[in-house]
Amino acid sequence: MEILALLSAGLAEALLPINLAMIILGVSVGLFIGMMPGLGSVNGVAILLPITFLVPPGSAIIFLAAIYYGAMYGGAISSITLGIPGASTAVATTFDGRPLALQGRARIALVTAAVASFVGGTVSIVLFTLFAPPLAWVALSFGPPEIFALMLMAFATFVGLGGDDIPKTVLSICLGLVLAAVGFDEISGEPRLVFFDISGFMHGINFLVLAIGIYGIGEMLWTIDTTRGTVTSSEAKMSMRGVVTDTRECLAKGWRGMSIGSFLGFFVGILPAAGATPGSLMAYGVAKLTSRSPESYGKGNIDGVAAPEAANNSASTGSMLPMLTLGIPGSPTTAILLGGMVIWGLTPGPRLFTDEPAFVWGLIGSFYVSNFFALLINLSFIPLFIWMLRMPFTILAAMIFVLSIVGGFAATQDMHDVWLMLLFGLGGFFLRKFDYPVAPAVLAIVLGPIAEPTLRQSLLLSSGDPSIFFTRPIAGPITIVAIILILLPLLKLIRDRYRRPSTIGT
Repeated sequence: MEILALLSAGLAEALLPINLAMIILGVSVGLFIGMMPGLGSVNGVAILLPITFLVPPGSAIIFLAAIYYGAMYGGAISSITLGIPGASTAVATTFDGRPLALQGRARIALVTAAVASFVGGTVSIVLFTLFAPPLAWVALSFGPPEIFALMLMAFATFVGLGGDDIPKTVLSICLGLVLAAVGFDEISGEPRLVFFDISGFMHGINFLVLAIGIYGIGEMLWTIDTTRGTVTSSEAKMSMRGVVTDTRECLAKGWRGMSIGSFLGFFVGILPAAGATPGSLMAYGVAKLTSRSPESYGKGNIDGVAAPEAANNSASTGSMLPMLTLGIPGSPTTAILLGGMVIWGLTPGPRLFTDEPAFVWGLIGSFYVSNFFALLINLSFIPLFIWMLRMPFTILAAMIFVLSIVGGFAATQDMHDVWLMLLFGLGGFFLRKFDYPVAPAVLAIVLGPIAEPTLRQSLLLSSGDPSIFFTRPIAGPITIVAIILILLPLLKLIRDRYRRPSTIGT
């Protein structure tokens, strides 16, 4: 009952005129920041942080949190309509969102993304409200062995992302891991894989540059090659009846992906330094791995949109939990929010809930309100987003190319990355041309920089003994499950090969 009383006071605080205005403005700004390639929530919050000193601290953090929420919703828009991930958190949405748009079902993809985001956000906020302190201490118990075991489980789900051709999938993963290793070694500080001694490779390969190249330039080239520029799209009409019909369809076909994404995304989000991107990618992999029709993923499966969108919104709330309760940011965006709170004289940590209850519960109340308004604003703008697809492909292709170039440059402010992005676009096109899965390579370059240092740190802790991954109470079960998941496709392949001769004989 005490939690309900505090939450009621928090909702009342969030619904004050100034805070409500901050929420609506923040969600609207965040929506467009999220859909612009190369910006994302990190840059949006960082750019707008100075403006918040014009309002009280409570309203300021509510405004920045609303931008964060809006950007999580907005990232799916350009992923679905143009095939360009608005942010790294929306890359997994491209896998099935873009095929749906090319099939003339952009509206159902956008409605699914909005509804799944709302469901994921709501589930995570409820979990946040009820279990914040204990979950924070669980997250704190995750050391390098536990995080590596979790990344190993994510890699285990990758094998299912490339279809039945396991060798091509493994090769794609290895290619992504090689690209993830470019730059300076985090432990020794030595440069490695700096191709042709080009200085631009010293800072490594930015994930967003690779994603925009493969899913922006590469998708544009693939569309030109396969459709000769004739791309179908949905009508730019939106009625309340249409919203209700699409919502029913996405709930009926995407409830499983929403459930997986909501809970898995929140759990990954509370882990320090994990964030929404690994959460959305893992949710997509688990949804496909547990699906009865995994072959439909990548071809326009509604579950393939629902799972990552629910996960990235759930993870965004989850990443707030260690920031508020322990003072440890769960993502790059919450690191900026943490800095802002310190500037405003607030000290994140265990005592924040007792010392500043009005601030904390006002912020939690704003999560509920922001989530609701983000859904309304997103659904309202869907006709505008679909209208973009009605343009002639000659104009649309030029727009995709320009946005990709701008997004690639905005990510690092380096022309080296723009040229690299163009190369990735050509590479992604030829990989698809020769039927190599690109999703595992993209996912490997995300989790590689997390998995490698934690593996090496774990082995340093155990003096080189790999049993550390099996003997620790949390890491052990996760590692065993990951190994089983890795072996299952191989066992299936062996079983099919043994069955084939007997079938021919009969």
